[in-house]
Amino acid sequence: MTSRFTELVVDCRDPEGLAAFWCAVLDFEVIDRSEGKVEIGSWVPTVEEVRARQMPPTVVFVRVPEGRAVKNRLHLDVSPVDGSTEDEVTRLIGLGATRADVGQGPDRTWTVMSDPEGNEFCVLRTLAP
Repeated sequence: MTSRFTELVVDCRDPEGLAAFWCAVLDFEVIDRSEGKVEIGSWVPTVEEVRARQMPPTVVFVRVPEGRAVKNRLHLDVSPVDGSTEDEVTRLIGLGATRADVGQGPDRTWTVMSDPEGNEFCVLRTLAP
């Protein structure tokens, strides 16, 4: 018996706003929404497709009443696919992200950022040819 990684759930204050930000970052689209919840992904796989092979997980943003009080123990890493890492950092700042200092030091090859609700993520090396 095995399981598949199907969703990453992010607790947040504004599911619609955070989903819009991450759709722009990842070139995803909204695939489901309900009261206080928005799910985004690259497509909606069927249950059969998920059972047959590893499918890309979706990201679900769920409204929660409490404010964030501690550092996230999980974060996303993204890699630009059609430009430089610095160009992608500039684009993400334009979307509402900010640079974050988590003690990573100046000699790192990645950039730590925060999304509009303060969730940290990293921009890694470019995958562009």
